[in-house]
Amino acid sequence: MMNNSKFDTIDKNILSALQKNARLSMLELSEKVGLSPTPCARRVKNLESSGVILGYRAELDDAQLGYGFSVFVSVQLDKQVDNALHAFEDAIGQYSEVADCWLMTGNRDYLMRIAVSDLADFEAFLTRKLTKIPSVASIESSVPIRRVKSQLSLSVTDPI
Repeated sequence: MMNNSKFDTIDKNILSALQKNARLSMLELSEKVGLSPTPCARRVKNLESSGVILGYRAELDDAQLGYGFSVFVSVQLDKQVDNALHAFEDAIGQYSEVADCWLMTGNRDYLMRIAVSDLADFEAFLTRKLTKIPSVASIESSVPIRRVKSQLSLSVTDPI
């Protein structure tokens, strides 16, 4: 992890620019953040090696791929012991419908985003897969209306 005292406005500007367009050339990025290319490349390399930048990937449109219907599903297990947690995680790791999954604190053990084509596909996932996982005690589903925000935005005044 990067030392907070070494994380400055230029680093935040680099991260912000790369979040908007990770395909920027080093020359374009350096111009955006006000550095010459070599120091800019060095900073990017430091952000990568320190684990701040985890990687680069293409952002895909779920709807264009046939997965235009998302459902948030909260799952509570009958007991929160290691073998039950591992069994659940192994099971949902096999299901392509599970786009995201988090182990949670609070009333529910897991929160997942399920991406399917429509309500019928969600029903099939729910009844044929999710409810068949041993130790699942309860399930609560919520349908999102629209995405309001989808990524962390860094401000130069944000503490890191």
